[in-house]
Amino acid sequence: MTVTEQAPTSPLSGGPGLPQERRVVTEIPGPRSRDLHARRTDAVARGVGSVLPVYVAAAGGGVIVDVDGNSLVDLASGIGVTGVGNASPLVVEAVQRQVEAFTHTCFMVAPYAGYVDVCDALAELTPGDHQKKSALFSSGAEAVENAVKIARVASGRDAVVVFDHAYHGRTNLTMAMTAKSMPYKHGFGPFAGEVYRAPMSYPFREPVPISGEEAARRATTMIEKAVGADQVACVVIEPVQGEGGFVVPAPGFLPGLAQWCRTHDVLLVADEIQSGFCRTGDWFGCDQEGVVPDLVTTAKGIAGGLPLAGVTGRADVMDAVHVGGLGGTYGGNPVACAAALGAIRAMREHDLPGRARRLGELMLGRLTALAERTPAVGDVRGRGAMVAIELVRPGTTEPDAALAGRVSAACHAEGVLTLTCGTYGNVLRFLPPLVIGEDLLADAMDVVAEVLAAHA
Repeated sequence: MTVTEQAPTSPLSGGPGLPQERRVVTEIPGPRSRDLHARRTDAVARGVGSVLPVYVAAAGGGVIVDVDGNSLVDLASGIGVTGVGNASPLVVEAVQRQVEAFTHTCFMVAPYAGYVDVCDALAELTPGDHQKKSALFSSGAEAVENAVKIARVASGRDAVVVFDHAYHGRTNLTMAMTAKSMPYKHGFGPFAGEVYRAPMSYPFREPVPISGEEAARRATTMIEKAVGADQVACVVIEPVQGEGGFVVPAPGFLPGLAQWCRTHDVLLVADEIQSGFCRTGDWFGCDQEGVVPDLVTTAKGIAGGLPLAGVTGRADVMDAVHVGGLGGTYGGNPVACAAALGAIRAMREHDLPGRARRLGELMLGRLTALAERTPAVGDVRGRGAMVAIELVRPGTTEPDAALAGRVSAACHAEGVLTLTCGTYGNVLRFLPPLVIGEDLLADAMDVVAEVLAAHA
């Protein structure tokens, strides 16, 4: 099955000369991918998994081309990373210039302008017009861990509050903050202490429907009784949960938490690692309800695929840490900073927040219609180009992880790369690059519909 658009010619699409088409020419994975996978089995640790063992030769716009010549529609974006595409010309040009100049000095040894430029951009783009400062790191988990370090020093308190279904990373502290055991935490304990979990606003799974404000009161009451407000350094929350199932809290939940944090001098940390940089139709997920966190963590979409992360926050809070207390050998690497500046330029020039809203309208429209004729689709939700369907046994809310796995695998066989997620493993999530063509996205949605009809 194949659909073809005109090969991309504008900076929006990226991947110069790469046809924007779904093209299946071998079984997936094909023979060359299988050969590479055999080599991988001998060389790569078993604990490093892959959703689909097709080995990539090229990618850009909305497609991934494997070594066998198959062209898959990309509805994963490297788990929300390549919003500007896998080969955005503005990112490529910026990286090439920087590599020719120098690749590394370590900002803690001999600093450079690119790091400062990225921090200036983060101060401008993140929610709120207060004075802000940033520190740059290499991964999302590193950013979250450093946000907690900063919050503890600034507040003089130890307790960290997170939420049901949360995902914050794979380091020891962030594993403690992550809700799901398998595969993220199983066998890796003991974990860091003073981490407490509060109930999330999860509209589809509320036993009795409640408002966002009521859900916020439920959470803060639990915090007060189980932890004590005066012991809490920070509340850390994803404005739209990622690995936990693309859970969008009810309106009023985030503002309610923010108000409680202000009242009790608790720092609010927004983990915008997956929801940030235009993904939800705003620059950041918090923007939807005008919530202004004290600290914001960023990664994934920040740098067009290069490893970069940041903590941005109130200047007084960020400056609470002693000199030398923050950093890392590769944090704010000059090549990654150049990529981030190129990616942010692409987001501005091509209005990727607006593009995300348009893609979200298209996907939600198709998926809502699909849910009306497919009883196994229990919920359709999302914001911007961060959209999901939750699969259940018809007539119930019982999660159907097996169906989600079958549907995702069948999509892969037809040349559409999809991901599952959720605490129960029953959520199919859609994270296309924000530069994907509408015809290509429509073709991918056709495949999803056909596969669901066949398997559900």
